[in-house]
Amino acid sequence: MQQSLKPTSDRAFDILQAEKLNPLDAIFAPKTVAVIGASETPGSVGRTLLWNLITNPFGGTVFPVNPKRHSVLGIKAYPKIADIPETVDLAVIATPAPTVPGIIAECVDAGVKSAIVISAGFKEAGAAGIALEQQILAQARRGNIRIIGPNCLGVMSPLSGLNATFASAMARPGNVGFISQSGALCTAILDWSFQENVGFSAFVSIGSMLDVGWGDLIYYLGDDPRTKSIVIYMESIGDARSFISAAREVALTKPIIVIKAGRTEAAAKAAASHTGALAGSDAVLDAAFRRCGVLRVNSISDLFDVAEVLAKQPRPKGPRLTILTNAGGPGVLATDALIEAGGELATISPDAIAAFDQILPTHWSHNNPIDILGDADPQRYTQALEIAATDPNSDGLLVILTPQAMTDPTQTAEQLKPYAQIPGKPILASWMGGAEVTAGETILNRQSIPTYRYPDTATRIFSYMWQSSYNLRGIYETPVLPAVDPQSGIPDRNLVAKIIASARQDGRTILTEFESKQILAAYGIPVVETCVATSEDEAVKCAESIGYPVVVKLYSHIITHKTDVGGVQLNLRDAEAVRQAYRTIKSSVEEKIAKDLHYSKFATQNSALFLGVTVQPMVKTDGYELIIGSSLDPQFGPVLLFGAGGQLVEVFQDRAIALPPLNTTLARRMMEHTKIYKALKGVRGRQSVDMAALEQLMVAFSQLVVEQPWIKEIDINPLLAIPPTAVNSGGLIALDGRVLLQPPDITEEQLPKLAICPYPTQYIDNWTTKNGMSVTIRPIRPEDEPLLVQFHQTLSEESVYFRYFHLIKLSQRITHERLTRICFIDYDREMALVVEHQDSETGMRQILAVGRLSKLHGTDAAEFAMIVSDRYQCQGLGTELVRRLLQVGRQEHIGRITANILSDNYGMQRVCEKLGFHLQPTSDTTVMQAEIAL
Repeated sequence: MQQSLKPTSDRAFDILQAEKLNPLDAIFAPKTVAVIGASETPGSVGRTLLWNLITNPFGGTVFPVNPKRHSVLGIKAYPKIADIPETVDLAVIATPAPTVPGIIAECVDAGVKSAIVISAGFKEAGAAGIALEQQILAQARRGNIRIIGPNCLGVMSPLSGLNATFASAMARPGNVGFISQSGALCTAILDWSFQENVGFSAFVSIGSMLDVGWGDLIYYLGDDPRTKSIVIYMESIGDARSFISAAREVALTKPIIVIKAGRTEAAAKAAASHTGALAGSDAVLDAAFRRCGVLRVNSISDLFDVAEVLAKQPRPKGPRLTILTNAGGPGVLATDALIEAGGELATISPDAIAAFDQILPTHWSHNNPIDILGDADPQRYTQALEIAATDPNSDGLLVILTPQAMTDPTQTAEQLKPYAQIPGKPILASWMGGAEVTAGETILNRQSIPTYRYPDTATRIFSYMWQSSYNLRGIYETPVLPAVDPQSGIPDRNLVAKIIASARQDGRTILTEFESKQILAAYGIPVVETCVATSEDEAVKCAESIGYPVVVKLYSHIITHKTDVGGVQLNLRDAEAVRQAYRTIKSSVEEKIAKDLHYSKFATQNSALFLGVTVQPMVKTDGYELIIGSSLDPQFGPVLLFGAGGQLVEVFQDRAIALPPLNTTLARRMMEHTKIYKALKGVRGRQSVDMAALEQLMVAFSQLVVEQPWIKEIDINPLLAIPPTAVNSGGLIALDGRVLLQPPDITEEQLPKLAICPYPTQYIDNWTTKNGMSVTIRPIRPEDEPLLVQFHQTLSEESVYFRYFHLIKLSQRITHERLTRICFIDYDREMALVVEHQDSETGMRQILAVGRLSKLHGTDAAEFAMIVSDRYQCQGLGTELVRRLLQVGRQEHIGRITANILSDNYGMQRVCEKLGFHLQPTSDTTVMQAEIAL
């Protein structure tokens, strides 16, 4: 009872591809194009658009639309789109902004499939422009028209010849898909590309992204076999969730390189005024790029250099570069640039040093950079490179040549040709000089060895390559399943809901420290014992119950930063000290009310400002003070922060930012981006803190943030991380907590959305098989990879054949690279359900079946696939899985679900018919297609 679909069956994929089209095909490969606003006025946009379309044959027909002319540039013109005798695939609109909503309405009525709106004067012009955009969008939705723009240069498809832009030239054909938010930058890059001989598979000016956004285009170019890399100039991200979802899927097979304007505050304001879009934090954007495998660069030249090198050379497995040079100075410059960019010099292995001693002159550098001296001939270069390439301590190679009297740049390049593809290691070259080295550069480039005139450029590009590898590895490393006892009652969501509801009912947006710690503890985060006291006597009673020494802190509904108002008293060793601390805090708050305008407005709420104190044990801070927090970004919603904490947190600024949800791998990656991470791992004789426990704590904190959208801000500062010693086992404990809730006027519909779809707990359910076995049906998760290895070991050849349409060896089915694609899914674009059984005696878990539902990009359709372990077939699992996938499809607003099934897979066909699918033959007589409308 198995069947297949696109991700794992070439035959099924070919059939599906033949039977479906992407809506964006009408933009990139139209058969009929209408130019609305076509003109003969010299220098006008309408004339340039029409001229570019008719002088660059793309295999289609062009129809000018102009109500005032019978012909334009000698071609018959039509008064309006409805008068064109053929169905129009693409309408290119270059008329004043106020006319565009009406034109789009006419396009819908005429059955036009897509449009490019060149016109400006929309949201970048203010409220009136925003209103026009909403009118356009309403009309487009009425007819399912996809729109690029407005305020854009247009679209080129150089491989087919389509030039639907008002640029002055046509881009060269190539394999780079380029998307830009700036039309003016498009023209500059187009001009630059001719000099640099850069070719494009697509050249897109995306404009204001009213409809088609980054996600749509990344998916489209990701599916295009002629596009090898995607490069982007970005000013604003738009739909963050769509971008991340698309980029995460595509980046694994095609590099996505972005240059994002607006790193500085001034540039961000300029970008916002240019696009009319909201600008989020640049640090958050960096975190988003890392999360989805996108590489960010800082210059236009790097944008295309990195695209080229990733297309020609393998990504490095680590940051260690070996530099081979015939001159010391360039090697030193290259080293500086490498270290500054985050790379490392490879340490030459003893075996490699011994080998170099055999072939190099006595005075070679005996270190990295490997200076093979100025008299190096082609043979010395070749021998040295052979040794360096096989050194296990190296992750990549840079060969530098300076033209000296004894140097032969051309012949040396010829000798290096056999090393153009070293398995798992990139090789770069810097042939320094002018005309003398040009022939050698040409030889290397033709052999797919990228060359750079300056070695510091080469090392910077290598560091970008390593950063790309690091980002992708972080996405697809198998995390550890959080160790939560199902009987522990953690997380205690009911308690958290009661605390938040009580505060909201009181009109409060600030939780007390005691309430904040209750919420943290409800998610399994260890907190310091805390006792609330509303009088001096109660404070003393709390202190004596806890044991001296103690800490006394302000207890308030209003004030969160207690140290700012003298609200923390430390190391109190007796009852009198506790009483004095109580009085001191109370008087300090009253003094602040009198002097500070910020607090004086709360003077009528004295009871809210000072409710009493909390008493806590004085914990020895013989550890590291950390901060873990979350706040809202205007574009990405909740974001997480980790770093060095304590009172000087804002001074040191040692922090890392990430997007929730986290798993243990992502939590560790987040920590690796801080300086304090090195100390946490052990420094100066200290042992490491419990890093696994810290990872689990961060995962729990992330879960809290994901599940509690009414929390606007939350932080633990400090979280004390104590390394073990001879007398102390160490541990983690939250000494303070702060929670701010959403404003009272926020409705549930207005709550911020996560940029990354969290684990869909709503699809977890228990079920019983025909033979009475209790199982859990739930969405797949990254931690399932080991269980899937065991699952594949239970499959027969027939099950494998029915599922994948051909036999695949077990060793191929259980590779990490393949299983990561199956387990690490984006729940926005697909859903995989597993049937899990846990043995009541041993506690061992196993997966019995897997079903998958994958959305088809740009449509309301999806495909499903399923496979059941042989020993558990005929127990109703297949039927139940498909039924659950249909429920998921309905809840995710999918309109149609299909599947390809082998003609002799009668069991799967019966399941589909039972659940309402319609079966029909395909162009391949051995394959049936099942389809159901939801």
